[in-house]
Amino acid sequence: MFKSFLIKIKAIFDGLFTVFKHSFKKRVTLEYPEKRPNLSERFRGKHLWNSKKCLACKVCEKVCPANAIKIEKNDDNIKFNIDYSKCIFCGNCQYYCKTSAITMTKDFELATDNKADLNVEKASNNGDEANN
Repeated sequence: MFKSFLIKIKAIFDGLFTVFKHSFKKRVTLEYPEKRPNLSERFRGKHLWNSKKCLACKVCEKVCPANAIKIEKNDDNIKFNIDYSKCIFCGNCQYYCKTSAITMTKDFELATDNKADLNVEKASNNGDEANN
């Protein structure tokens, strides 16, 4: 009985020692959103589609491993549809785009209460610039 008591006391002191040891180390967490994280130059966030550069060749659609991108081309209109609920932000679409029509920004704030908001469609009419 006395042995189990000593084991419990030792466990308490081990826990207190761990807390004491970590209280002097640099903090890992940020006070987000007041303090913004420093993102790497290679960070892959939300997509930016330039309709003037897009040829609607559908290479981005073919190389997307998650099938998150759909391209539709009509006579004077190109539609770019990306489903961020499927996208894994691998960057294949940007890498394989021959005309650099797709770039990835550092925008990572995509949280929403409605899953339908993650399905984004952009269109170009007669070569006009599409919204990002």
